[in-house]
Amino acid sequence: MKFNNKKDVDPKYLLVALSVICIALIIVSAFFPDKMQKVRGVVGKYVTPLQQGINDVGNAVESKLEIFGDNKKLKEENKKLRTEVTNYQNELGRKEAELTELQELRKLYDLDELYPDYKKTAARVFSVDTSGFFNEFYIDKGLNDKVYEGCNVISDDGLLGIVVESFDDYAKVRAIIDDRANVTGEIGVAGVICNIEGSLKTMEEGYLLATDIDKNAIVSVGDKVISSNVSDRYLYGLTIGYVSNVSYDSNNLTQSAEILPTVNFYDVKDVLVILDRKQEVNY
Repeated sequence: MKFNNKKDVDPKYLLVALSVICIALIIVSAFFPDKMQKVRGVVGKYVTPLQQGINDVGNAVESKLEIFGDNKKLKEENKKLRTEVTNYQNELGRKEAELTELQELRKLYDLDELYPDYKKTAARVFSVDTSGFFNEFYIDKGLNDKVYEGCNVISDDGLLGIVVESFDDYAKVRAIIDDRANVTGEIGVAGVICNIEGSLKTMEEGYLLATDIDKNAIVSVGDKVISSNVSDRYLYGLTIGYVSNVSYDSNNLTQSAEILPTVNFYDVKDVLVILDRKQEVNY
């Protein structure tokens, strides 16, 4: 039969014993300092470095916690700043769009002032049939706005084209550069009659060709070209462009001139539609 010689010590007795030992050591240290010198040496040699190490670990942990806290704070501030930057960018985009629209409206206003004798309505291009040039495109005004087939369309400082089809709330415009277009024009102050041919091919080189000019007519580089009063579908006095080159034809009877258009046919956004139409004559 085995006996268990191990006995549990009551914690309160252990606490009392340790307290008594600590008190005794305090008394001895107070009244007999020389006796405790060796004990202090042992403590200084072993306990103090251990305590310093613990302090270093504590300081390191505290430093890491501070860095973590700062990093978290910086991330929150960075997120907030990114949100603010995005908001500012969106606001800037809206302001730029408003400024662009305002500039377009000012251009239309200035254009309207150039031709005060005609009634007009503003319209915006919303679709284009072809790529590259705006030789056929659609505008957001139609029959409901009194935009009919035959209405002349102007942009920038001059003649852009003519309405060829009109529906309730939109219309199709054919530009004067289209291969099917033809405009009777006048050159210079003398009003020299010419025929301006629409041609995408010549427009790729930057000009329209004015033909059937009388060989005796005086035509000079820089002369202004406008729509003629004898044009069958275009109103009088709409600027088409300016003469950039003049040459005699091989038949020795006529001249031809290259015309730099006033309108930018690469990019058309807002236009004015002239509601007055040329009176048609049935022969």
